Amino acid sequence: MVTETRNGKMPKQINYIVGNEAAERFSFYGMRSILVIFMTQYLFLKEHQAKEVFHLFAFANYFIPVFGAIIADRYWGRYKTILYLSLFYCVGHAILALFDSEYGLYAGLFFIAVGSGGIKPCVSALVGDQFDRSNEHLLDKVYSIFYFSINFGSFFSTLLIPWTLKAYGPGVAFGIPGILMGVATLIFWLGRKDYVVVSPSGEGSQFLAVIWYALTNQKNRRPGQRFLEVAEQKFSKEKVQGIQAVLSIFAVFAATTGFWALYDQHGASWVLQAEKMDRFFLGFQLESSMIPAVNPILVMTLLPLFSFVLYPWIEKIGIKTTPLRKMGVGMVLIAISFFWVGILQSRIDLGEKINIGWQLGPWVILTAAEVMVSVTGLSFAYTQAPKEMKSTIMSLWLMTTAFGNLLTAVVSSLNPFESGAKEFYFYAVLMLIVAFIFAFMASRYREHDSVGVES
Repeated sequence: MVTETRNGKMPKQINYIVGNEAAERFSFYGMRSILVIFMTQYLFLKEHQAKEVFHLFAFANYFIPVFGAIIADRYWGRYKTILYLSLFYCVGHAILALFDSEYGLYAGLFFIAVGSGGIKPCVSALVGDQFDRSNEHLLDKVYSIFYFSINFGSFFSTLLIPWTLKAYGPGVAFGIPGILMGVATLIFWLGRKDYVVVSPSGEGSQFLAVIWYALTNQKNRRPGQRFLEVAEQKFSKEKVQGIQAVLSIFAVFAATTGFWALYDQHGASWVLQAEKMDRFFLGFQLESSMIPAVNPILVMTLLPLFSFVLYPWIEKIGIKTTPLRKMGVGMVLIAISFFWVGILQSRIDLGEKINIGWQLGPWVILTAAEVMVSVTGLSFAYTQAPKEMKSTIMSLWLMTTAFGNLLTAVVSSLNPFESGAKEFYFYAVLMLIVAFIFAFMASRYREHDSVGVES
């Protein structure tokens, strides 16, 4: 473990983590950008089957972090967990590149889900570990840089890999992301001597054990005692209070499940909509799977615009821009984007051939929603969690994405809609209902300071 910096500057080891994240996200989003087209045009799966597989894969990527967090907090620590599971990640890419079949698809996606999902709660928490009281004011800024690096890698891969698929086939198209994942693992390993490494507790957060004890011993609960406080008969008061704090955060975050049920469709149903549109735009014939590249470009534009212009201006006119308010507005915005693509789909269903440029408006609104919900939620989750449960709360934050994608996968498997437009409208209305629930839960939450570093 290296000595923590006390000079108020950005830790130099952040460069390795950001570099790793950019290369890893290049590999992930490059592979993901061609999944739906690969399944429908090379493996000849039906559209609703391809959407189901896509969202089940996304579910696995965001559910497995629960186990990654347990491994990191209890056994390996965050550094070793990231390094070891990155090797699974590389194996998954290799399988996709070498085996052009449905079985190869499922095997490759399994290994990638284990690798990517397992390290998700650890990377963002590892970023926070590098800060102490002298530079904690830089935490929001570094999470913005962190998110910027994700979108930097995503942009180039989403442009390059769809073109590679068309020009050279699946082997090369899936092979390039595999190489980049190897590069990401190497970059991460190179920073091993500089990281602030928080050792695993050995006993874990005992998150589930405390909850189970409380559930099964309610008969011993005293009048006026809170639900979890009965667990203080076996566990320390600090442990129980920490888990109570996590549950309070999760109660607010649970409503974001609806947001993710909509958001990740931009890589599936929005791509399939683009496939039916006139994609000649600004003098170029675009591939439908290239269209999501507009998302990272917009993120890299809107992040500084929101952080340094919009939010300060709103504060200046007397409106406090709290994290939970930002997230609530983001939920309403993504509902609006789905109403818009629903209108476009209605025209397509009537036989019109409309230009891909009409999707730009929904993309801008969806990305604004992403900046308000995803970036804000990432920082909020870390700062609100007790120190010993950073990975746990990150995994619970990611679980909302998992169940959002599971909901979309179930709807796709049932295939209940006569037209794509009705499906888009269904999700838009669902999101407005969820946004109302989120606003109610957020109004009851009281923020507290839990940066999780020693003073």
